[in-house]
Amino acid sequence: MNHDVILTCAVTGAGDTVGRHPAIPVTPKQIAEAAVEAAKAGATVVHCHVRDPATGKGSRDPALYRELVDRIRSSGVDMVLNLTAGMGGDLEIGAGESPMQFGPGTDLVGGLARLIHIEELLPEICTLDCGTLNFGDGDYIYVSTPAQLRAGAKRILELGVKAELEVFDTGHLWFAKQMLKEGLLGDAPLFQVCLGIPWGAPADTTTMKAMADNMPPGATWAGFGIGRMQMPMVAQAVLLGGNVRVGLEDNLWLDKGVPASNGSLVERANSIISMMGARTLTPEEGRQKLGLKKRG
Repeated sequence: MNHDVILTCAVTGAGDTVGRHPAIPVTPKQIAEAAVEAAKAGATVVHCHVRDPATGKGSRDPALYRELVDRIRSSGVDMVLNLTAGMGGDLEIGAGESPMQFGPGTDLVGGLARLIHIEELLPEICTLDCGTLNFGDGDYIYVSTPAQLRAGAKRILELGVKAELEVFDTGHLWFAKQMLKEGLLGDAPLFQVCLGIPWGAPADTTTMKAMADNMPPGATWAGFGIGRMQMPMVAQAVLLGGNVRVGLEDNLWLDKGVPASNGSLVERANSIISMMGARTLTPEEGRQKLGLKKRG
């Protein structure tokens, strides 16, 4: 069991959740306010995407990231900043027998182009999604090839940013460990076990334990489940020696029929952690555990 827990709050994501919840953060101001809310509620780390303010859809616009990070860093509220670098891997295969007629949801760029905002803003942590995956029942695929991952990992290491290795299935973990062997990740890697996303690894005890049992020596890892499995996986991750993640990116509801806020999800997770006899680390304690230096 982990008694000193890093709690990450993923405050908005890039999924199609606008309209399914009364207060999904969309503008940089709203996302920054959500990050501050989560930090004040007790989150160690905030994980941020940006969205197009006009459409609510996920975006890679560096200007939006710049405004978001400026607002967070000028807020006076301490938090470890984790920016996504996963945008730019979207491929919508053409329907039926026309797979090469890619759909309007396609936004596919190389591994280095996904890091433009990371190079400019230098957060403490950025994500690296460690493999390709079918997302949902349609024709949407998230693409992250071995060559793209090696190039991205190398550049993140050069920038002095810590990669959070997002693994959605066991093969993703296998390849991340290969990059570690190749010297592309530095020492003491950080993993995020992402469970319950169709069609990756399911959010259950057996799967999380299999992932935990296969972590390389010296690794720090966290895990989460989406939807109604968010809080059960908080308890499960702590029991297995891991850290946790909650937030509106992964789950919209506090209780059945009760919309969540990022702050209420952090408070619920903190309560679970405390009742298990553990504690949530402060941002500065989280930096010490992960070997980070505060930036901005």
